[in-house]
Amino acid sequence: MRFAFVLYILLSLDLSAAMADQPNADPYPTPLNKKGLQVQMIDDAIALGVQHAALNVNLSQLITSDLPKNGPRWTINGKEYAFNPAVVADLDARVKPLSDQNIVVNLILLPYSSKASVTQQILLHPRYATQEKDTGPIAMFNTTTPEAADTLQACIEFLAHRYSNDQSHGRVWGYICGNEVNSHWFWANMGRANPVDVVTEYEKAVRLIHQSVRKFSTHARVYLSMEHCWNQRYPGGDERQCIAGRQFLDQFAATVNKRGNFDWHLAYHPYPEPLTDPRFWNDQKHSLPHADSPCITFRNLAVLTNYLQKEDLQWEGKPRRVILSEQGFHCDPSRPDGETEQAAAYALAYKIVEALPGIDAFILHRHTDHAQEGGLNLGLWTNQPGQLCTPDRKRQMYDVFQAAGTAREAEAFQFALPIIGAKSWEDAQSKLKAN
Repeated sequence: MRFAFVLYILLSLDLSAAMADQPNADPYPTPLNKKGLQVQMIDDAIALGVQHAALNVNLSQLITSDLPKNGPRWTINGKEYAFNPAVVADLDARVKPLSDQNIVVNLILLPYSSKASVTQQILLHPRYATQEKDTGPIAMFNTTTPEAADTLQACIEFLAHRYSNDQSHGRVWGYICGNEVNSHWFWANMGRANPVDVVTEYEKAVRLIHQSVRKFSTHARVYLSMEHCWNQRYPGGDERQCIAGRQFLDQFAATVNKRGNFDWHLAYHPYPEPLTDPRFWNDQKHSLPHADSPCITFRNLAVLTNYLQKEDLQWEGKPRRVILSEQGFHCDPSRPDGETEQAAAYALAYKIVEALPGIDAFILHRHTDHAQEGGLNLGLWTNQPGQLCTPDRKRQMYDVFQAAGTAREAEAFQFALPIIGAKSWEDAQSKLKAN
């Protein structure tokens, strides 16, 4: 009997160990609404009632060549990788209080340019154009060698395990692969490159990130990142710097289907065009109601969800899920009604997103104005003069945002209807579709 009992204990321990290695099978959550924010101030975001959050993760700061005593580590193919304890602690301090409030947290994975250690540099694609004018600060992911792929895999497995299996640090549900990759020169740089090379390199990285996440979560989502140019490339770059979004998406899907389909999803940025004018309802030049539109903004957002119905873009017979992970509305200080127009733009955009079942989240950018954002004033808060992004005062949009998705929404949004020239929200959306 004693032998049998000991054997039972040993088997139980082995089973527990095996179960600990199994991916977390919790289903993807269903939040109360689609309201989200790229969070700068945790307590304020919670007070605003956000249901979705996006947080930047600088992978080049996360990983380190040093092996600090008792610091977090991860092993890939027999090699141990170390992570910066201060950076990990800062991420924990952002993820956990948000996820403790049942907020769906998404990490934006960014291999920023780094002049530090070899371990950090290896995250950057070897074709990153370090010396050229206007090179973006973020590189394409590097999977060009086994060592580079292992380094990226170590970063993602560490994060996925920490925020899926080991939930004492909080929970992450979304992993956004880079930023606006179809404008690669500016946001996913691998030098001047043709679209095939860009998509090939990105697809390899997204596949690796997806495989790493799936080891620890069955239902966490991995997203591509695209900006709002659709049948035109971003006009600030040439044909070897930017790719039209539709071309990029089709080519990515074709590459995935050829190599073996998997459940990628889409993080889209439907900024107004131009970015300096929040009144997207007036744009009849860039945002047309069909798939040949130059851009997809909030005005014609259904073009995107309709396009994703295409069979060759689907996963297991269903369209990919969409989150709007970064977009905002400029407050023009030269216009007397600048704040009111910004707030009205948010109200109309929220009603549009609320009515589209293919979109899961509308994550506003920014929480506070940022001094280095090209003169754009996108924040719920203004910035203190002379500071980078220190909050000063709440804008009119703050109250509108806070009311979104609550019992106060109808009353708080009502001011916007005469500004956009509509009698009701149904009327507003009908006019957008008609023009």
